[in-house]
Amino acid sequence: MATGWFGYRVTPLDRRRWANFKANRRGFWSLWIFLGLFVFSLCAELFANDRPILVRFEGAFYVPVLKDYPETAFGGDFETAAVYRDPEVAGLIEAKGWMLWPPIRYSYRTINLGLNRPAPAPPSTENWLGTDDQGRDVVARLIYGFRISVLFGLTLTVLSSLIGIAAGAVQGYFGGLTDLIFQRVMEIWSGMPTLYLLIILASVVEPNFWWLLGLMLLFSWMALVGVVRAEFLRVRNFDFVRAARALGVSDVRIMWRHILPNAIVASLTFLPFILNGSITTLTSLDFLGFGLPPGSPSLGELLQQGKTNLQAPWLGISAFVVLATMLTLLIFVGEAVRDAFDPKKTGA
Repeated sequence: MATGWFGYRVTPLDRRRWANFKANRRGFWSLWIFLGLFVFSLCAELFANDRPILVRFEGAFYVPVLKDYPETAFGGDFETAAVYRDPEVAGLIEAKGWMLWPPIRYSYRTINLGLNRPAPAPPSTENWLGTDDQGRDVVARLIYGFRISVLFGLTLTVLSSLIGIAAGAVQGYFGGLTDLIFQRVMEIWSGMPTLYLLIILASVVEPNFWWLLGLMLLFSWMALVGVVRAEFLRVRNFDFVRAARALGVSDVRIMWRHILPNAIVASLTFLPFILNGSITTLTSLDFLGFGLPPGSPSLGELLQQGKTNLQAPWLGISAFVVLATMLTLLIFVGEAVRDAFDPKKTGA
């Protein structure tokens, strides 16, 4: 057996699973395309920003994309942070140096004050996909919106999976009254009107990234409970589990070392679809006006603008294409993961 990262032993079964994943060409290439888009969005400040990446002034170098500099550092009159799109500040810098700008000279919150027509403005050489109804660049908001959607989805998926796997493990391993009580609690909890609760709480507390994450986590943790519970119920009476109990091995160690790996394999096939659902949930809440704070880069908010401004089709079409591409890639990846862990194809 080969040794992988962190001392993990790569088994023949792992190699067969990876071969099955690569055999699904659609899912394999979707994974790389999605990762490429995600890494690109993580570096959004280097591609879409209203600050230069690098400034050379009087022989010294400045990195505005990472640090605020006062206007006085470039010969200006004010101690406040320099506005590099201001013609006066730009003239001072270019008289004694130069600025290296990103390809898109707008951040997600930057308003184009030089529009020659009312916002939303159509696509142009200055704004490649036009502007929204507040004059903000659509391309920049799409890049930042993609990033925050994926980060929210990944965070919610990881946290809800950890809680769901733990709850399912306890239910399935101990069974009996513990399982019965957990099931009744889940039936009640899953019937809670999530949207109504969001509307009520949004009228009391202004929602933000972490507030939304915590609220959605209260209801999303149940996605994997059934899968993990069924696996623990199936395995808990196997001979190797009985032998471990007879040898005095603790319940926690049996659950962690002997049963959980089997449940993890079953859970992995659902993770891309859970991520898909998390992103869709955030987009839906933003579309309805109960999501991220106003001004945040949001695909759902851009879709809502497209519905409101039917005379500006570039708003709805741009957001739809990005969202549809992202969700389609994740679905294809999920199908490839499902094939990779299919016992009929791996011989497990």
